[in-house]
Amino acid sequence: MSLNVAILWVGLGSALGGMARYVVAQGVDRVTSIDFPMGTLFVNGLGSLLIGCLAIWTQENGPLAGLAENGQRFLMMGVMGGFTTFSSFSLQTLQLIEKGHLLAALINVVSSVLVCLMAVALGTKLATHL
Repeated sequence: MSLNVAILWVGLGSALGGMARYVVAQGVDRVTSIDFPMGTLFVNGLGSLLIGCLAIWTQENGPLAGLAENGQRFLMMGVMGGFTTFSSFSLQTLQLIEKGHLLAALINVVSSVLVCLMAVALGTKLATHL
């Protein structure tokens, strides 16, 4: 396939992932209603879990092994790339620092890294067993 087609698939997936990110993060923030970016943390953790699953499922013997290369790009680079929010995480952490909430900023950094690493590891294990 041409580069233009691959870019189109990634772009479509990114748009869907971005819309999903907004809906999920807003929902989590509404439910938790605290002065902490829980929606972003939740989305990054969930996105890490899901991309871990996709990484296993699209391997040679996985249930999505036959998925075309553009299908993989659509899901992993597009949807998951649009869904996870490292840039939002970085901005929100900076805003916490600027407000003088240094402990909250530190907790956000540490918890985001730990949650996402654990989630991607869990996702690969989960997908291996499904």
